[in-house]
Amino acid sequence: MIFESHAHILAKQFDQDRNEVIQRALENGIHAVLNVSDDMETSKKAVIYANENNQIFSSVGIHPHNGNDFKEEDLDILKKLALEQKTLAIGEIGLDYYYDFCEKNKQKDVFAKQLELAKQMDMPVIIHDREAHKDTIDILSSFGKDINGVMHCYSGSAESSKILLNLGLYISFTGVITFKNANKSIEALKAIPVDRILLETDCPYMSPEPFRGTRNEPKNLVYIARKMAEVKQISYEKLLEHLWDNSFNLFKKAAKYKQALEI
Repeated sequence: MIFESHAHILAKQFDQDRNEVIQRALENGIHAVLNVSDDMETSKKAVIYANENNQIFSSVGIHPHNGNDFKEEDLDILKKLALEQKTLAIGEIGLDYYYDFCEKNKQKDVFAKQLELAKQMDMPVIIHDREAHKDTIDILSSFGKDINGVMHCYSGSAESSKILLNLGLYISFTGVITFKNANKSIEALKAIPVDRILLETDCPYMSPEPFRGTRNEPKNLVYIARKMAEVKQISYEKLLEHLWDNSFNLFKKAAKYKQALEI
């Protein structure tokens, strides 16, 4: 059984065949999907969608690209949405300096406020970090052990991963590890204990080989997991056991659904 820890199932790329995408996921052993939000609209829709589908969970939060739209009253709305029984995390939140959709200081302010919300609610966070490693780590470090969560779509070094692990975070990998030029990601994966790794597609983006360049979907997790097992030098079956347990260890609110998902 596989837990998809980061998918954007409500993205427009799935508007024509969303139900079929979920069915294909189930047929390929993906028994749980965390549908991740990036703004207030998707956060509200994600909660509704999770409540309508047994194997779907939600996260709520504002992506750094959308920081300019943030309003203080959004925190109260996010809190209410986070209290929903199938909302597992605050995210995805973080920093992105690759694009300049939102000024850096604004991004940092919105990131910190959502981290504070997660701390108050004792909920994990899903962190986006692109070309902003130092500031991301500095802000996370300011919260110390009060924050737990996952660094999604990890693109940092093996050395940086040690800092994140010391902060208590999990680290998640996408189809990037199947690419021929993925040496940095592979070295990081080798350095991270198997009990601190999560699996994700980040679909509809980041398709693994042999589907690179096409729309990604949760069923493709099997290709990422096989590569991960090869790198970690353990059996595919044993790896999946670890990843399944890791997901529930982090996303504790999902525990009440675990037995039903395993049927």
